[in-house]
Amino acid sequence: MNAKTIRSLWKRHRGVSISLPGLLLAAYVLLALAAPFIAPQNPYDPLQIYGWEASSPPGTMGGAGYFYLLGTDGLGRDILSTILYGLRISLVVSITSTVIAALIGLTAGVSAAYFGRWVDVVIMRIVDLQLSLPTILVALIAIVTLGPGIDRIILAIIIVQWATYARVIRGVALSEIGKPYLDAARLLRLPTKRVIFRHLLPNSIAPAITLIPIELGHAVALEATLSFLGLGVPIDKPSLGSTVANGFQYLMTGQYWISLFPGLALFGLIASINFVGEGVRRSLDPRSRPHEA
Repeated sequence: MNAKTIRSLWKRHRGVSISLPGLLLAAYVLLALAAPFIAPQNPYDPLQIYGWEASSPPGTMGGAGYFYLLGTDGLGRDILSTILYGLRISLVVSITSTVIAALIGLTAGVSAAYFGRWVDVVIMRIVDLQLSLPTILVALIAIVTLGPGIDRIILAIIIVQWATYARVIRGVALSEIGKPYLDAARLLRLPTKRVIFRHLLPNSIAPAITLIPIELGHAVALEATLSFLGLGVPIDKPSLGSTVANGFQYLMTGQYWISLFPGLALFGLIASINFVGEGVRRSLDPRSRPHEA
């Protein structure tokens, strides 16, 4: 098999390599939306939890009529149900925080490039200061200051992520400043808001589009890390990270399934988001496309 044949096969099956993670990600979203209808039980309804069935191994038939496909945790909650309900929280937190962080970061970065001078200095010094610190440290400081709760962990992730968007969009917007279409908009004395959001931002936003899926996966991982440390989502509103943490203490006793299956679900979610993000980047970046022989 020569190099030309290999390149031909790659171009033929490249869409499959990108679509499979997309299908997996779509499956995750559908499972999260359908959790109340397809989950064997509501794992956070005390009336549906039976303590005598705690730590049941995978494949156990419970006395209450439940079939515990993935087993139960230390409190008797069905692992499959906790994964499905945990997906809902993880996706809501990550998607909400990523979208808001992108809006704030894009606005700040474009404003810094357009106005320049002291506006650029103030915004970029804040960005430089934040990006010089480890991400987890910024998140820990934010969540300790704000306190636990879903709304607070969303705010903490926004604080962590907005600076990345601001840095990227400012660099692209600076290359657009001085181009004829912006000079024409100024000569026509168009409102500043219209120049920024109708002309400058649309012509600078392409790199940020490729950044959003990457930051979405980062948000999922960050929320899981904070929840694993007990600083994220409250225990009565589970996420995949807190579900993994709940089973950590049982690993030494051989009850691996309590953390293993939620951990695999978390890994698959982050991996699918990252692969989809890479596919988006390749489709928008002409330099990454294979050239004809």
